[in-house]
Amino acid sequence: MAKDQLIIFDTTLRDGEQSPGASMTRDEKVRIAKVLERLRVDVIEAGFAVASPGDFEAVKAVASAIKDSTVCSLSRALDRDIEIAAEAIAPAPRRRIHTFIATSPIHMKHKLKLEPEQVIEQAVYAVKKARQYTDDVEFSAEDAGRSDIDFLARVFEAVIDAGATTCNFPDTVGYNLPFQIEDTIRTLLTKIPNSDKAIFSVHCHNDLGLAVANSLAAVRAGCRQIECTINGLGERAGNTSLEEVVMAVKTRADIVDVETHIDTQHIVPASRLVSSVTGFPVQPNKAIVGANAFAHESGIHQDGVLKHRETYEIMRAEDVGWNTNKMVLGKHSGRAAFKSRLDELGIILADDHALNDAFARFKDLADRKHEIFDEDLQALMNAQKMEAESARYDLADLSVTSKMGVAPTAHLKLRVDGSEIDASAQGDGPVDAVYKAIESVAKSGSDLQLYSVNAITTGTDSQGEVTVRLEKSGRIVNGLGADTDIVVASAKAYLHALNLIEKPLEKQHPQKSEGI
Repeated sequence: MAKDQLIIFDTTLRDGEQSPGASMTRDEKVRIAKVLERLRVDVIEAGFAVASPGDFEAVKAVASAIKDSTVCSLSRALDRDIEIAAEAIAPAPRRRIHTFIATSPIHMKHKLKLEPEQVIEQAVYAVKKARQYTDDVEFSAEDAGRSDIDFLARVFEAVIDAGATTCNFPDTVGYNLPFQIEDTIRTLLTKIPNSDKAIFSVHCHNDLGLAVANSLAAVRAGCRQIECTINGLGERAGNTSLEEVVMAVKTRADIVDVETHIDTQHIVPASRLVSSVTGFPVQPNKAIVGANAFAHESGIHQDGVLKHRETYEIMRAEDVGWNTNKMVLGKHSGRAAFKSRLDELGIILADDHALNDAFARFKDLADRKHEIFDEDLQALMNAQKMEAESARYDLADLSVTSKMGVAPTAHLKLRVDGSEIDASAQGDGPVDAVYKAIESVAKSGSDLQLYSVNAITTGTDSQGEVTVRLEKSGRIVNGLGADTDIVVASAKAYLHALNLIEKPLEKQHPQKSEGI
């Protein structure tokens, strides 16, 4: 007997972007969306089109680039939101409008200031409005996890009658436990007379570390769509992790009565791309995509795996995209092998000029590093992309003098708007000295909120990837830099962050206070 399909609704580009500092540019959204399409995600929520002109353009660009997955835009239950969402997703062959309104007593009273009957009326109106633009309309009851179940049943029944094809149950504040979610969904499906006319969905937050467990519990109760993000990215503690849900369904096919369309071999490349774009490193012990997810140090475990893999592994590393290609890239590798590996990683270059530039950078790195890993290539391409963008600040030269007992001194040559400027400063350490030298020129007034160093690969010749988070007047950006010299990487990251924070603000996020 064929299993039901579990629809994978990815909201990395919308809800995932709400993480402080994780804001993505239009081009970055398109790049991630293409990887999600290759992953065979069913629905890509590209953004909140009404949030700003920048968000509108990003959603529209994704809708223009994606052909196989459904492209979705979030909208509040308001005329303008729905109209702008419809316009943004119009280029997509498959498109969805996702409208929402809060249904919990606390939200209706204190945020919406509406009576329950008014909420139902507005929800129905929004769904009917959205149906004027597409037959694929999703309705979400914001804060459903703290809503009265009888009222929730009334809302869902009304919006299904109005034309909603998907009804979503968001546990907006991550408050529920798995048995609660399962009981609630079962009860709703029983109470709602027309529940068979729509797909029921769940959108869980990870405040108690239960987002994946809650989502799977909802599937057991009858939900056939899960809303999730790559790496569990999202505000606060994050969202349901796509890779964990998908592999739980695949690995436990013996007891889970659904299946997905996901091509799991693209999970790790998708994880790496989202991590590099947002500057949020994946913790080593993260399930599925963490560096240690398939590592075995215990002698007993190593012996068992060598004798029979399934003694200590329930999945194959290659099934989720960990590299099993034995071709080693290095200083003697040719252009064909280099391009082939980029293609396997889902990295698409615009033209031959971009390929030549990337290959030259690869050769330069290979002269400094014996073996080039996939992570190195991702960092290399990120650096090329960042430098291709118009930037006010660029690093021309850097030297640091550091000796025990003596304050380190940094000497820099910066290119600022095309002109070279020398700068020097002392600091508590070499990186501090570099940042003080940069600020002596930039005078940005930014606050350094995060400085993080992550070794891209193993070995003493590994590239270091530095993330710098700057805040200025409430705006938060992440800067990235990579180099085999960690001080140079630190300088690149800080300058990248400065370039971002001085750009005109593309978007705002009303969904930070009014989202699901």
